[in-house]
Amino acid sequence: MRGRAVLALAEMPGAESTAHLRDALADPDAAVSGYAALALGTRGVAEAVPTLVDMVVAGRNDTDAADALGVLAADPAAAERITTGLVDRLAHTATPAPARGRLTQALADVPGRAALRALAELAHDEDRAVALTAAYLLRLRAAR
Repeated sequence: MRGRAVLALAEMPGAESTAHLRDALADPDAAVSGYAALALGTRGVAEAVPTLVDMVVAGRNDTDAADALGVLAADPAAAERITTGLVDRLAHTATPAPARGRLTQALADVPGRAALRALAELAHDEDRAVALTAAYLLRLRAAR
């Protein structure tokens, strides 16, 4: 029921619905906080970044979460924070290869030198899929 309420709030514009979505971001149910994070991310609310990064790692609506991170990354300060969050999770030795791949893909929409440096390092990752993904994303950036 809380999930449906958050989805309804996400459809409503305005400061009041945004305030309720901020509250839902702290919900212990990952689905509820995830819906709130996706809505807040597209509204430019940087508080959603940690939850969005967690979603990418978990593979839970990871494409939508990466898209929301890309929206937030339009702000240079937010882009640095997002890059730091993604790179920190990549640095954890316990992060499995599939999650590392999703984190690498999430860097695709994050502008800035820090994201570029992270992709350059990931192009030499020990996991072949991660390295190939990073190298591909670097080529795409160079072609822009």
